[in-house]
Parts: sequence; C-alpha cells; structure tokens
Amino acid sequence: MNPELEYQLMKSHASELRRAAAQHRRAREAERASGRRSFFGKRRDDS
Repeated sequence: MNPELEYQLMKSHASELRRAAAQHRRAREAERASGRRSFFGKRRDDS
C-alpha cells in the first residue's frame, strides 16, 4: 500500500479511537455522577 495513504488511514483510525474513548469516558463519568448502577449491577467503588 502507498505509505502516505497508510499513514492517513492510521491517523484517522487513531482519531476515531480517541473520539470513542472520550465518549466512553464521558458516559462513565455521567453514570458515576448520577449514582446509577452499572450494567453488572454493582458500583465500581464497591469492589
């Protein structure tokens, strides 16, 4: 594959991962702030 193309692809994938991670972190913080129980039925700070 063309090295420049590969580099652009890698950069876009990295930014997608960063965006997903930030979204996940925001969701986690919102969940913690609301005091709602997680999917597994226990809070993380109980463990």
